[in-house]
Amino acid sequence: MDSRCSSSAGGGYSINSTPTSTRMESFEAGEKKCISDVRRTFCLFVTFDLLFITLLWIIELNVNGGIQSQLEREVLHYDYHASFFDIFVLAVFRFAFLILAYAVCRLRHWWAIAITTAVSCAFLIVKVILSKLLSQGAFGYLLPIISFVLAWIETWLLDFKVLPQENEELNRFQSLMDAERAPLMGPGPLSDGQFYSPPESVADSDEELDDKHDPEKDLIQQLT
Repeated sequence: MDSRCSSSAGGGYSINSTPTSTRMESFEAGEKKCISDVRRTFCLFVTFDLLFITLLWIIELNVNGGIQSQLEREVLHYDYHASFFDIFVLAVFRFAFLILAYAVCRLRHWWAIAITTAVSCAFLIVKVILSKLLSQGAFGYLLPIISFVLAWIETWLLDFKVLPQENEELNRFQSLMDAERAPLMGPGPLSDGQFYSPPESVADSDEELDDKHDPEKDLIQQLT
């Protein structure tokens, strides 16, 4: 009965531990092979930021007299007060810095996104105040506003989606590891007071009584 109970208990532990080890192995494999899904979404949005600003800038160049002539005016003869080229460079800076920090180095801190957002906001606010973009039509409003909004959406995604979810997954993985290690920890050393001798069985006590009565029986037989 005891052997069956111990075997069933051991079988129950193996059944419960197998999914745990499987989840641990899948988590470790996911960490080694690729980034998390939510971080990948963040990196895709950073790429979208660059491509969208680039598309708007190309449209602005084409609308205002042709791409080649406008490139010469805005890039080769750059003017801070009238050019949109610096807004495109700002988007390239955000893309390169954030991809390097959160896709290549896989940082788990918000300091990189804080730098890009602070630089973007400060530059755009100063440019809108000092430049003459607002007198150049719809793109004078559109490019600074969209660049400002995209920078803050990236901050929101990282601070409220990427980092909390990854920290939650890391804590869950740590708890699984603790649960996996707990059954493997043996009991502590036994003290002297914990050693005891097993109780004597009934058969042994009967044999001892028989041994004690044997001399008496021999004496009675001799007298008779």
